[in-house]
Amino acid sequence: MPAVLIHGVPDTHRVWDGVRRHLTRSDVDAWDLPGFGAPRPQGFGSTKEEYVDWLIERLEQVGEPVDLVGHDWGCILTARVASVRPDLVRTWAGSNAPVSAQYVWHPLAKIWQDPVEGDRFMNEFDPTSFAKDLTDNLDVPAELAEETVHRMDGPMRDSILKLYRSAVTVGAEWEPELANVSAPSLVLWGTLDPLTPIGFGEKLGEAVRASRVLKLDSSHWTVLQKPAEVASALEVHWSA
Repeated sequence: MPAVLIHGVPDTHRVWDGVRRHLTRSDVDAWDLPGFGAPRPQGFGSTKEEYVDWLIERLEQVGEPVDLVGHDWGCILTARVASVRPDLVRTWAGSNAPVSAQYVWHPLAKIWQDPVEGDRFMNEFDPTSFAKDLTDNLDVPAELAEETVHRMDGPMRDSILKLYRSAVTVGAEWEPELANVSAPSLVLWGTLDPLTPIGFGEKLGEAVRASRVLKLDSSHWTVLQKPAEVASALEVHWSA
């Protein structure tokens, strides 16, 4: 049974490179979401529902339930898949993204959700400044921050805006059906994350009846900051 890793915003499959180097299994695939290093299908609107539908279609093509893992938006989207199509998921794991009606979007998300301010942000996008913000405020290693922001091309920036604008009330919409997640679940959370406080990790763990909520001494990007620890926890989770 393969493992499938799904990135968040503003990432591509490369966010998993460090974790994958520490994994011993070979049947691991990290996918690029449409608009994030991969072309968007004709007519694809980059809404949260379209990303879930795209994931479901790809997973159906695998032909067997997978070990599904998501970070950031990947966590939100894969949790949704696990709640509406549990037949596609053998195990689920997610990190640092709440699915909660009580969650208040962080300041940058609110900018992206605003049609005027969000468009201005992306039109005036400064990779150097944004990379510095990721390093200074979220502890992303400088080299990795620079690599990340330089992949934020036009399609990715447009996809980010459309995704966030479709998701103003995603917590209220999707939280109730977390109760339908039947796959054994693991939650990983950076306890120093200023965007998504640890309380939301605990709340997510309760909602999906996770066997464990692993609290890591890191900020938001657990997969970049603690790749060995994330890989070890995943392998224990998969073998349980």
